[in-house]
Amino acid sequence: MSTEQIMISLLGVVCTALGWFLNEMYRAVEKLKDDMSELEIKIGTDFVRYDRLQDMLKPIHQGIEEIKSWITGGKKP
Repeated sequence: MSTEQIMISLLGVVCTALGWFLNEMYRAVEKLKDDMSELEIKIGTDFVRYDRLQDMLKPIHQGIEEIKSWITGGKKP
C-alpha cells in the first residue's frame, strides 16, 4: 500500500469514529431533553407551590409564636 492509500484509510477510520461519537452525543442530548421535560411535568404535579405552602404553614407558625411567647412571657395563651 502506498502512503496515499494509508492516509485515505486512516482518514476513513477517523471520520467513522468521529461520526459515531457525534451520533452518540446527539442521542444523549435528545435523551436528556426527554428526561428534563418529564422532570418538568413531574415537578409541576408533585410539588406544592411556594405561596400555597406559606398559607398552609401559617397556623403552625402562629402556634410556635404562641408557645414562644408563653415560654418567654410566662403567660398562657
